[in-house]
Amino acid sequence: MNPHHHFSHRQRPPWWPENEEWPPTREAWRRVGRRNPFFRRMGCFFFGFAFLAFVGLLGILRLLFASAFDVPGDALFDRTVYILPIAFLSFILLVFAVGWGARSLRRMFTPLDELFRASERVANGDYSVRVQEKGPPEVYSLMRSFNSMAERLQVSDQQRRNMLADISHELRTPITVIQGNVEGMLDGVYPTDEARLKSIIEETQILSRLVDDLRTLALAESGALRLKREPTNLAGLIHDATSSLQAQIKEKEIHLEMALENVEEVTIDPQRIREVLTNLFSNALRYTPRGGEIKIQLAEAALGEERNVTISVKDSGPGIASPMLPRVFDRFYKSSDSGGMGLGLSIAKYLVEAHRGKIWAESEEGKGTKISFALPL
Repeated sequence: MNPHHHFSHRQRPPWWPENEEWPPTREAWRRVGRRNPFFRRMGCFFFGFAFLAFVGLLGILRLLFASAFDVPGDALFDRTVYILPIAFLSFILLVFAVGWGARSLRRMFTPLDELFRASERVANGDYSVRVQEKGPPEVYSLMRSFNSMAERLQVSDQQRRNMLADISHELRTPITVIQGNVEGMLDGVYPTDEARLKSIIEETQILSRLVDDLRTLALAESGALRLKREPTNLAGLIHDATSSLQAQIKEKEIHLEMALENVEEVTIDPQRIREVLTNLFSNALRYTPRGGEIKIQLAEAALGEERNVTISVKDSGPGIASPMLPRVFDRFYKSSDSGGMGLGLSIAKYLVEAHRGKIWAESEEGKGTKISFALPL
């Protein structure tokens, strides 16, 4: 039987060396066996056991032959010649088996004891603890799984702390503005006029938008986001989303170019995809300088084996540095000169993925940024 075929349907075990091919060939087994003392010990044990079993079988056959045919001669001496070596070799085998078993148990329980102490530290909130990945294959796999779990817990805990700090920071500014204006009007420092009241209303709208964004994120991350799908004309949806930003476009004297192909209707949640489009347009407006250009494209494209419709929004802003590009969809991530809260692109990513779509960013410093997303037809 070909061992390569026997292991071809199995996953690569954690104890198999990373520099060796999987599924293994005969040559790979030989290389691993020569380097791994476990395989050498098992080989010695197997051949020693086979030798003792062969000698014991010869002795048993000899004794049965002598008893059955009543062979004359000094039968006691004749039998002792076989019994004593068999007993001695059996004793050696027993000692070897006990020693090997005790060593195997020690190799198993030593890392398990370390794992138990580490799990107590994790239970007490110390997610930085790691254990040395060692021991038999099953224990080694358990140690690796524990380290992976501890690492994920540490990352999640750090993300939770960062999110609380970011939310506190974002809430502090509008609350401070509202509180300062209201206290000033009560003390008679500020007049109770339309300008002051309008400023308070704007800050409450910022708070309301932040709460809505956080709620959308919470629903998306928990998998509780419900989509109300219906056949939708994407070109019309794009026009509707841009119409709400026409005042800002005119104010900054931005040239808006649209290249919208005639694609078939897509079954989506139009409210959620409009939210995605609004976030992308607002982001492009924020970074496009006065007199700049924003280009919106709609086209049908093939990604893999699926037919997709792709929408892209490209601005003529300063662009994003390559090291920062992978982080643009992270929660609360924003540049130092951004006036937003750093949630728009993160929400867009969750909403697109909820439609089984894909979103990505392309940028080069000094040449603007292009953010695209694809939805399956």
